[in-house]
Amino acid sequence: MSGDATKRKLTTIVAADVVEFSRLIGADEEGTLASLRAHRAELIDPKIAQHGGRIANTAGDSLLVEFPSVVDAVRCMLEIQSGMDERNDEIVENQQIQFRVGINVGDVVAEGEDLLGDGVNVAARLEALSERGGVCLSRAVRDQIRDRMEIELEDLGEVEVKNIARPVRVFRVKSGVGGEPVVSAPTAPVRPLPSKPSIAVLPFNNMSGDPEQEYFADGMVEDIITALSRLDQLFVIARNSSFTYKGRSVDVRQVSKELGVRYLLEGSVRKAGGRIRITGQLIEGASGAHLWADNFDGSVEDVFDLQDQITESVVGAIGPTLRKAEIERSRRIPPENLDAYDLYLRALPHAYAMQPDENSEALRLLHDAIEHDPNYAPALANAAWCYEQRLTRGWETTQVSDAATSVALARRAVATNSDDANALATAGFVLLVVDRDYDVGLTTIDRALSINPNTAPISMFAGWANTFAGRPDIALTCFQRALRLSPTDPGSYFALTGTAMALLLSDQPEQASEMAGKSMALNPGWDTTQLVLAAASSQLGRPLEGVAAVERLLEIAPGATVSLYEELLRFKCRRNLDVILDGLRAGGMPE
Repeated sequence: MSGDATKRKLTTIVAADVVEFSRLIGADEEGTLASLRAHRAELIDPKIAQHGGRIANTAGDSLLVEFPSVVDAVRCMLEIQSGMDERNDEIVENQQIQFRVGINVGDVVAEGEDLLGDGVNVAARLEALSERGGVCLSRAVRDQIRDRMEIELEDLGEVEVKNIARPVRVFRVKSGVGGEPVVSAPTAPVRPLPSKPSIAVLPFNNMSGDPEQEYFADGMVEDIITALSRLDQLFVIARNSSFTYKGRSVDVRQVSKELGVRYLLEGSVRKAGGRIRITGQLIEGASGAHLWADNFDGSVEDVFDLQDQITESVVGAIGPTLRKAEIERSRRIPPENLDAYDLYLRALPHAYAMQPDENSEALRLLHDAIEHDPNYAPALANAAWCYEQRLTRGWETTQVSDAATSVALARRAVATNSDDANALATAGFVLLVVDRDYDVGLTTIDRALSINPNTAPISMFAGWANTFAGRPDIALTCFQRALRLSPTDPGSYFALTGTAMALLLSDQPEQASEMAGKSMALNPGWDTTQLVLAAASSQLGRPLEGVAAVERLLEIAPGATVSLYEELLRFKCRRNLDVILDGLRAGGMPE
């Protein structure tokens, strides 16, 4: 296009979409379209015009609106949502037209009347995270309105969304009468305290003065969480939930309520040359009182001893009845080569990202780690998992040798006789999924659970392993434990979809569909969620929803076929596999 037709600009973008439009159309096409036209003519379009907005794109059930003013955009959409509530008062609930709304401020490309670009994509992802009749805002919008509007917001933290390179900070509007809700403190679920001492380790500050050392500070926290979680007498929140607070100024009393723990551990890491200093302070969540604080100094070679000292100090402060022998039993054997450990820490965030480019970087670092220490079980197991990721996701980086390489690495990890529970669970999962070795895979995961039943990743791997092995009842218990151990985990879609799959295979399609919907709100780009939705919709007699799920699936995995998923899905029981494949066929997926 010519330069006159295409230009960039900074603007406020609103994405709005009708909730369950396909179901409404399937139930009453003429009535739904007539109602939507009336809502547009009598409420929505006049409000947009009143507040200076311009409808840029529309697709029947969705709107993309541009506003020159952020405040006007938010006020307009709150008034529309309030007006829709009033208009729905006399309408049966399953016939109501409700909107989800996302609002972002960003740089966009204007092509004629249309708006394109990341600024638009973020608004669309925010809309998908919104509740029925709700509004979600980006951080840029929050920053623009917080001193100009009295509005109550819930901070949902950093959320990974499809096709956006970095996590998006999301804020949900809690109420909105006439666009001027009353301010009150943000609320979050208050979780009951477990029966045994409970703790969350918050991200440590990197005090090294070098941003490149951030991975090392994060690695220290992960290792301390692992050390604490190996003690059966403690309830320890998983890393991914703790790390939702990274880079945020937090009220420890509020964090304590949100995570459902009695104690919080904060700290910092300073690494300079061959020396390291770790500081820690233990805080009682309910009162904010400091129970203990100390510094731990040593050489980089002493890092595992320093971590154990911190663990002993924490246990001594919050669980005096815990025996020192239990701490001794829980110590891990450090790698022979500390360079391997360092490379492993660098690889972890790339492995967790579960994206093709990140996966390749993780494998590069993990293979370097294995070269330094060929028997380092965590590096072997995570490398095996990275190959499993690209193999079962069908990424373009996949190679013919990936299955054999993945299985060989997993077997090497098990053969080290390591007592690293995370490594064992990861290796067991790979053996079950890639090699279809259900007996060895489950036995290895059970061994990991016997060493450490107290971490979310192990419970999640156990949940998926039991799902594929045809034991959905056991899988449900594992997934529930994982979600409690990591209640604010941005990656909890992994356990939510697992729960949905286990419910589906337990002949509970309605509950499965509901749980898959919750997972999709966190990560709309995970193909497995759409598999569950397609199968559940088929069983529930909702063909339009099944078609929509397959259409979304083909957007995520272009060219996918029923035959492809027949190969990728590693169910032990053919009946369980057929539940998924029949759902895909019903939704219109090519053979």
